[in-house]
Amino acid sequence: MSQNIRNTRANLVWSGYMKTSLITVLLLKIFVWGDSLCAQYSPASFAYILQAESLSKNKAEVVAKLSACDRDLIVLDAHFSGDESWNMEDIQKIRAGRKGRRVVAYISIGEAEDYRSYWHHDWDADRDGKPDTAASAFLLAQNPEWKGNYRVKYWRADWQEIILKEVERVMLVHFDGVYLDIVDGFESFEQVGKIFIDDRANPETGQSYRRDMVDWVKTISAHVHKSNTAALVIPQNGTQLLSHADFLGTVDAVGVEDLFTNGDKLQKPADIKYRLDSISPLLTAHRPVLDIEYPKHKEHQILVREQGVKHGLVWLVTDRQLKTLGASGK
Repeated sequence: MSQNIRNTRANLVWSGYMKTSLITVLLLKIFVWGDSLCAQYSPASFAYILQAESLSKNKAEVVAKLSACDRDLIVLDAHFSGDESWNMEDIQKIRAGRKGRRVVAYISIGEAEDYRSYWHHDWDADRDGKPDTAASAFLLAQNPEWKGNYRVKYWRADWQEIILKEVERVMLVHFDGVYLDIVDGFESFEQVGKIFIDDRANPETGQSYRRDMVDWVKTISAHVHKSNTAALVIPQNGTQLLSHADFLGTVDAVGVEDLFTNGDKLQKPADIKYRLDSISPLLTAHRPVLDIEYPKHKEHQILVREQGVKHGLVWLVTDRQLKTLGASGK
């Protein structure tokens, strides 16, 4: 066999080997990537704290306490206290305290809060709960159940611009995602007197108020994932939206409040069933449902834990002011 033939044969063998190796590597990458896509974040416990300054006398001690706690997921207000914000080092220290922990930022997307940095005094200068003439067009009357919280036209671009800036800020300090409150804000627009009209049309957009909220959450999700493709998007309440396939495909978990109890009152069986039915698409998709309950009586706390375990929920019993770690499990 001539040297040229030997070289040609060797080259062919080597080429075949390289092609086989490349195919193997590519298949391995596809397998691993696919497996990571299928993997769902599944915390066994969580904390939900919007007044973290209540945990200790200064932020450094609060960070240490949160880092040392036994929770897999921690929901914190986007700001620590007043004008003092969390920084990247704070979030990293809290996250590092437990393997696999995620720390997400609470942001209200369906109401404006008069204690936030974006609030303008002249939006309601006389403090009567009604927007003044200088107020932005998205602002509506104060929520009678929560002083300082004002309903908004959440579909308007001027409101969304404010919230998206806040989303950018929390992602810059490396929160692991967002926990979105007042996602059920569409319900107030569906109410006519004492009657609720499901999928009521919004004359300003030409689609339903529910569809407007689905689109709003999807917009936030896209914004979050520009910073971190693995970031979590967790809406609270508004579980009726899970019937929308694109909403179900957007969220990583949902939070629900007062599922089994309302303080120390038991919820009606029919209401519990309705809400359990509404979250069933997420449970079927093997994604977490975070159940937040506020009972003070021991027997009701035990009931919440038992029902949470029974229905495959991640339960939390805590204080309504959200100042403590409470008790949690799965």
